[in-house]
Amino acid sequence: LDANWEILGEAIQTVIRAEIVAGRSSICDPYAVLKELTRGKRVGRDEMRSFVSGLDIGDAAKARLLELTPAGYAGLASELVDHIL
Repeated sequence: LDANWEILGEAIQTVIRAEIVAGRSSICDPYAVLKELTRGKRVGRDEMRSFVSGLDIGDAAKARLLELTPAGYAGLASELVDHIL
């Protein structure tokens, strides 16, 4: 998972949308912004961190996103799958 930082796109898009609603972002289309970064590409740690650092969102949201990793974001998914199977 750690080689696939584009996995965090969903989390980033959700945070951007929350920041827009809270009035802390002027990004018009979070989906398009993430699509430009991730569509058909492998995104590494440094690229994702640079992208997040440049986002027009609040500092607290930025800090939360910068702490995310693909493995951490997947959370309990692998354990849940093992439990179900």
